[in-house]
Amino acid sequence: MVETKLSGKSMEQRIADRLKSSCDPGADVHSKQGEGPTRVHTSIHHGGTARKHGSVNPGEGDIDGHKRGVV
Repeated sequence: MVETKLSGKSMEQRIADRLKSSCDPGADVHSKQGEGPTRVHTSIHHGGTARKHGSVNPGEGDIDGHKRGVV
């Protein structure tokens, strides 16, 4: 029999990390159904809290060269 020693986090901390929610902490509503590995996390963002990520992309131009979207 071979003894295996773990380095780093304790087994309790590893389990706690796996059971942690991966939902956005900035969500307007967060709900959790169930416990343990079969639980379900749901996060809801209301319409007024939309965020824009990345740089502005005006898209391709039409036949007259006008860009659609924000310039």
